[in-house]
Amino acid sequence: MTDPIAFLQKLIQIDSANGNELAVARVLQAELEAADIPTKLIPYKDDRVNLVAQLNHGDRVLGFTGHEDVVSPGDENAWTYPPFSGKIVNNTMYGRGTDDMKSGLAAMTLALIHLKQSGFAHPLRFMATVGEEFGAMGARQLTEQGYADDLAGLVVGEPTNKLLKYAHGGTVNYEIDSEGVSVHSSRPEKGVNAIEGLVAFSTREPHAFDQAPDDPDLGPFRHSITVIKGGDQVNTIPAHAYLRGNLRPTPAANIELVVGLLEKLVDQANKATAANLTLNVLHRFLPVHSDKNGHLVTTANEAIAAVTGKPAELAVAFGGTDASEFIRSDNQFDVIVYGPGDNHFSHQIDEHVDLDSYTTAIKTYEEIAKRFFA
Repeated sequence: MTDPIAFLQKLIQIDSANGNELAVARVLQAELEAADIPTKLIPYKDDRVNLVAQLNHGDRVLGFTGHEDVVSPGDENAWTYPPFSGKIVNNTMYGRGTDDMKSGLAAMTLALIHLKQSGFAHPLRFMATVGEEFGAMGARQLTEQGYADDLAGLVVGEPTNKLLKYAHGGTVNYEIDSEGVSVHSSRPEKGVNAIEGLVAFSTREPHAFDQAPDDPDLGPFRHSITVIKGGDQVNTIPAHAYLRGNLRPTPAANIELVVGLLEKLVDQANKATAANLTLNVLHRFLPVHSDKNGHLVTTANEAIAAVTGKPAELAVAFGGTDASEFIRSDNQFDVIVYGPGDNHFSHQIDEHVDLDSYTTAIKTYEEIAKRFFA
């Protein structure tokens, strides 16, 4: 029997920051195939490889999914313990990915193995993806290859701090390029300052989405400018500058609506400045919304109550997941997000997970599968 703590620690000790998922997939594959669960490695490119494992077959498949990549640890000297050590202190494991989301990935792997060993007879599909932290290209690839086309439900193992999440916002990442004319700063009237174009955009941005409606579950539409860069010399009028921003669409304020408002904002800014602004939409991820009284949410919460002693509070999330890509399938299915850890620690220095939360998640995923098919 695999030691769950050692298994998680082995995953944490792999640096899969924005790449190198092949090494993670190999560890998962070895564990699953040792339990006689067939797996398939699906390359995205280079050392970026998705893994799909299938337990039994049938028309009504329950999916488990998590991502193999983690974000950069940043300044490693700022960490109390090395970010890829998996150091354990007081029943807490520290390291990049402990919370987001190798503990969920490990728990799903071990749940699949325990179900296999117990003689579980229903179809489960485990999908470990690449690139969720920037672009969700692994989930997109698997969706395009049909791996969501027969799902009856999908469990995403992201950290939820004991909450059962039935909906989350989408994501639109965009870039605004501003083109001007470069001249010496002693003659600014002869040039066009690209930064002034971004100012025209950014001063209007706070109210550009005021007409976007609130969503009954996900609340107000959220939007932010997150990156702005321009100029490289103090005595030169910059010919180029750019900014990047993030929109969080909801079912009420959907992607088509908010991107339309964004395009309108760019037009308004162009009329107010001599610089030329162009919009480039980098990523579009759909909002996810499931029936909170539906079969997946209901049976999952029964499973949570059976394992932990009480049902989870239902909630929504504002961060996105791979589910935004999986639901692009023509097949309709509900999604829940439930996993060990606390998402408030995600992407932080000294990221960590409570090991009781992790081992409890293994049992909970097993129980979710049993009750889903009961």
